[in-house]
Amino acid sequence: MDYLRDGADIYRQSFKAIRAETDVSGLPPDIQPIVLRIVHATASPEIAKDFAYSQDAAQSGIAALAKSAPIFADCAMVMAGIIKNRLAGNEVLCTLYDKGVRELASEMKTTRSAAAVDLWKPRLDGAVCVIGNAPTALFRLLELIEDGARPALVLGFPVGFIGAAESKDALIAHQQGVPYVTLRGRRGGSPMAAAALNALTGPEGGA
Repeated sequence: MDYLRDGADIYRQSFKAIRAETDVSGLPPDIQPIVLRIVHATASPEIAKDFAYSQDAAQSGIAALAKSAPIFADCAMVMAGIIKNRLAGNEVLCTLYDKGVRELASEMKTTRSAAAVDLWKPRLDGAVCVIGNAPTALFRLLELIEDGARPALVLGFPVGFIGAAESKDALIAHQQGVPYVTLRGRRGGSPMAAAALNALTGPEGGA
């Protein structure tokens, strides 16, 4: 069969097509690579219009990553999607399966995903939080932020029919000044969340 086999050329042509089909003209220059990287991961140029972000989000995340800040992921798929060899020695942590999480969730009367976020508390200040699965994880993170936690960046991409859109609306509306990037609505997922983080670490923002 006749098809393109050169990986580098596929990559170049992919981003050429993405830039041609994705309208990022209304986005700040430092947010555009994040959006383009997520479009690359999802083949969905139309989602560009649904992004929300704080003005300092990209720069805050880049600075934190350069200082080897820990990266907290809400699920193993997000953690697996992060390109580790681009990091500056940052630990990538997922506490969902840590000992005691199931019991903590029962005690808190919440999901394991939300309970796992409580284990982030000792190192949450200045960290980068990447959520690509559970709305309850994002809601719990916002509760910790309301209690005074200050991560450097929240990449909020939970997905689903129950709570996903609402958790992202809450992230957009929060008044604590924590930098964030998110996608309005039900769409999200681990590929988006990992792609957003990778966009902050690769050449020219990953794109």
